Amino acid sequence: MTGQGAVWEVSWARSSMVHGQGVEPHRHDFGLLLYPAAGVLTTTTERGTWVAPANRATWTPPDFEHQHRAYGDTEVRLLQVPAERCHTLPAEPTVFAVSPLLREALLVLTGERELREGHRGALQQVVIEELIDSPVQDLYLPRPADDRLRAVTDRLHADPADPSTLAEFGRAVGASERTLSRLFQAELGMSFHQWRSLLRVQHALVRLAEGEPVIDTAARLGWSNPTSFIEAFSALIGQTPGRYRADLRS
Repeated sequence: MTGQGAVWEVSWARSSMVHGQGVEPHRHDFGLLLYPAAGVLTTTTERGTWVAPANRATWTPPDFEHQHRAYGDTEVRLLQVPAERCHTLPAEPTVFAVSPLLREALLVLTGERELREGHRGALQQVVIEELIDSPVQDLYLPRPADDRLRAVTDRLHADPADPSTLAEFGRAVGASERTLSRLFQAELGMSFHQWRSLLRVQHALVRLAEGEPVIDTAARLGWSNPTSFIEAFSALIGQTPGRYRADLRS
């Protein structure tokens, strides 16, 4: 489905992935834009994990080793960007907000409808311009290098609802609360509280996409009350969990 002289080449139009299905680590010599038109898609590199629900698109530049996993029944639309066209887009993996115009352009480009070369090129240029102007909304969870810090984050990955304080985690991994606090800021660029909140919101995106009620999601992921969950979710996603869930259904 590659158009001659096209701005972007489409290597395959769409792919359906079932819940839990993954793509093993690999790399490309081209950039890759993945849009989950339904479901949730995660992209993981050595630097961390990015999450894209159906109102986000994941961008992976050339030569980044990465892997993917789907949560819920996920329909992925893919655009392959030649390396020489990637200079206008971020040099690191990124998640973009998907505007209504960007969404429609992506759906048409990766759909079954036959497009004239000029029409396809125009839509591809719309995608480029929309990405340049779209706010970067990284639901990005960085991965630490320090063994003590990684022990803490691994425990939270296994159980995001773990209510342990940083001091309690420190006693378990052999580091002081002050040391761990410093490491969170130095290695991950955020506080322990911010990292755990982001982790829980990432898991919430998956649970809500699977149809779990907002109140149940808040309780299962360790928020003290639904209001705290709604505030944290809204601050990161830009909409309430109820609106996000309703948008997925529609």
